[in-house]
Amino acid sequence: MPITTASAMAHATVRAVHAAASPLTGAPTDFDALLALIGDAQYVLIGEASHGTHEFYRIRGEITKRLIQERGFTTVAVEADWPDAYRVNRFVRGESSDADADEALSGFKRFPQWMWRNADVLDFVGWLRGFNESLSTPAKHVGFYGLDLYSLHTSIAAVLEYLDVVDPAAAQRARHRYACFEDFGDDVQAYGYATTRGFAESCEAAVVAQLVDLRRAAADYAQRDGRVMRDALFYAEQNARLVRDAEQYYRAMFYGGATSWNLRDQHMAETLDALNTFLTQHTSRSKTIV
Repeated sequence: MPITTASAMAHATVRAVHAAASPLTGAPTDFDALLALIGDAQYVLIGEASHGTHEFYRIRGEITKRLIQERGFTTVAVEADWPDAYRVNRFVRGESSDADADEALSGFKRFPQWMWRNADVLDFVGWLRGFNESLSTPAKHVGFYGLDLYSLHTSIAAVLEYLDVVDPAAAQRARHRYACFEDFGDDVQAYGYATTRGFAESCEAAVVAQLVDLRRAAADYAQRDGRVMRDALFYAEQNARLVRDAEQYYRAMFYGGATSWNLRDQHMAETLDALNTFLTQHTSRSKTIV
């Protein structure tokens, strides 16, 4: 039977993939070639396919563990909401009251829960807690952070919780500003639809003002209680920035086109930059697995 042009191209593609592929046998050396390619990179981005099945999650965990142990990576940044991931971060650093990894992951309640509340992530979070406990000082601990912006209401609650402790008067001002969302309950898409169709006023000015206020007071807040307060301030500021960006994102969803996706990607990139700057300033070391 004659080989058609399309068939020949398909065979050539298979041969090229076969020549370039590295078989995974379960041996400890499976990812040696990959680590060699990574070299001294500051960032490693593990691809979209890691959203997939148990096999992908397991391999993602194995690669991440090796990067932490052998290449000194200090941060795991995931496509997850900032408050939910920060709860895991506090657990793996030994700073939370969660009894185990399962409880630390219980904050992930929004769809798709399965991306984070599955056996492979549970195993990795437990491993990371044990790895951090084996280190000589908390300054060397590896962190776990979320980059996404869907957690508008959870982030509002986190900002208010922080301000209630450090500045009750500022907390009252923040409550007044964030009350702009109250008519829509938890339905942030309804907020986006109503504001873009002219049925309700935008909360944009309120959330921007709140972020500006928090940043103006940051120098004063940062002087209180050392590292714990410094970390809490960073966490609160990122939540306030997330609220600002999420407000814009949910309005952009109804404009059409790629605007909302670009806003989301920009938020995640800016969060990654903020993490790198913060960790470099306060620990002099930042290498991140995304």
